[in-house]
Amino acid sequence: MSKIKIRPLDDRVVVEPIAAEEKTAGGIVLPDTAREKPQRGTVVAVGPGRLLDSGKRGELSVSVGDEVIYGKYGGSDIEIDGEEVKILRESDILAKVIS
Repeated sequence: MSKIKIRPLDDRVVVEPIAAEEKTAGGIVLPDTAREKPQRGTVVAVGPGRLLDSGKRGELSVSVGDEVIYGKYGGSDIEIDGEEVKILRESDILAKVIS
C-alpha cells in the first residue's frame, strides 16, 4: 500500500489485512464465500496513544510496518483510496508476529 491518507485517533491502529488463502493445503480452490476472514495484517498507521488521567499519552506497543494478529470480528472494515483496511483499538490486537 502506498502512503495512507488517514491518521487514527487515540489508541486506534489501521491495519491492512493479509489476503485469505485461496487454496487449501490439498490444492482445492476456495470460493470467496468459503474463505476464512483474515486475522493477520500489516500496521499502516497508528494513533498518538490513549489520553491518560495524568494528561499524558500512553505509548502504543505496535508501530507502522509491524505484522499483527487480531480477533476475527474485531475492528471496523473500511475502504480508503480503493484499499480495504481495518481500524482496530490496540486492545483488539492479540499479538505481534516476530520473524
